[in-house]
Amino acid sequence: MKVVILAGGKGTRISEESHLRPKPMVEVGGKPILWHIMKGYTYYGFNEFIICAGYKQDVIKEWFAQYFIHFSDITFDFTKGNEITVHQEYVEPWIVTVVDTGLETQTGGRIKRIESYIRNESFLLTYGDGVGNVDINKTIEFHRKNGKAATLSMYNFGQTKGILERGNDGSILSFREKSNFDGSLINIGFMVLEPEVFKYIDGDDIPFEGDPMTRLVEDGQLDGYVHQGFWQCMDTMNERQKLEDLWSKGCAPWKVWE
Repeated sequence: MKVVILAGGKGTRISEESHLRPKPMVEVGGKPILWHIMKGYTYYGFNEFIICAGYKQDVIKEWFAQYFIHFSDITFDFTKGNEITVHQEYVEPWIVTVVDTGLETQTGGRIKRIESYIRNESFLLTYGDGVGNVDINKTIEFHRKNGKAATLSMYNFGQTKGILERGNDGSILSFREKSNFDGSLINIGFMVLEPEVFKYIDGDDIPFEGDPMTRLVEDGQLDGYVHQGFWQCMDTMNERQKLEDLWSKGCAPWKVWE
C-alpha cells in the first residue's frame, strides 16, 4: 500500500522557516519533519511514498537526491580529481516519488493529480506537517472492517484554558482546570482511502477537506478512527519548538522506531 503525503503548501504561519523551504522540510532534531513522518510509516511496514510537492519542490527533490550526504560519513579526495567515498552507507527501504502537483493547488487537487500513480488500489494519506504515534495497522483494520471509501484519524486536541460553568444570573457555578477531554475531535490525517475517492474531486481548486469530504459524508462513505495517543501539528514556530524540545529530551512520543 502506497503512502501519499501532502507536502505542497506554502506554510505561511511558519514563515520564519518556510520562506527558505517548504514546511515539510523544516527540521526537528536536525531532520525534516517529512523524514519523521516517513519513518513512522516505515515502522509499520509501509515503504513506498508519493510526495505531493508544490512550493519549493526542488528542495524536497534535492534532499532525497543527496540522501547519502545527509546521513553518511564522506571522504572528499581532491588529490584524485575530487573522488568521493561514502562510508557506512545507510539506506532507508524507501521508494519515493516526488510529484509536482502545482504551486497554488488545493489539497484535493493534489490528491487528484497523483491518481495515475495509485493504480486503482487502496492507499494511505497524511499531511506533511504533523507527527503522532498513530497505529497505522489499526487504522487499516478499522477501515477494512467498516468498508467505507475513506477513513480519517481523529484526535481530541483538548482545551487550553480553564473551564467555567455560568449560571443564568451571571454567577460562576463551577471552575476546573482544562482536560484533554474538553476539546472537539479534529481531523489529523493518517487516512486510509479507496481509489473511488478520486471521483469526489473535481479540480485543482478543491480542498479535500471541503466539498469532497462533505459528499463522502452525504454518501455514508466517511469513517473516523479515534486516535488516543500523541499527535502534534507544526503550524507555528511555537509548535516546532515543542516538538524540538520533546526530541532533544529523548521523549518524542512519535518516535516509534528504534
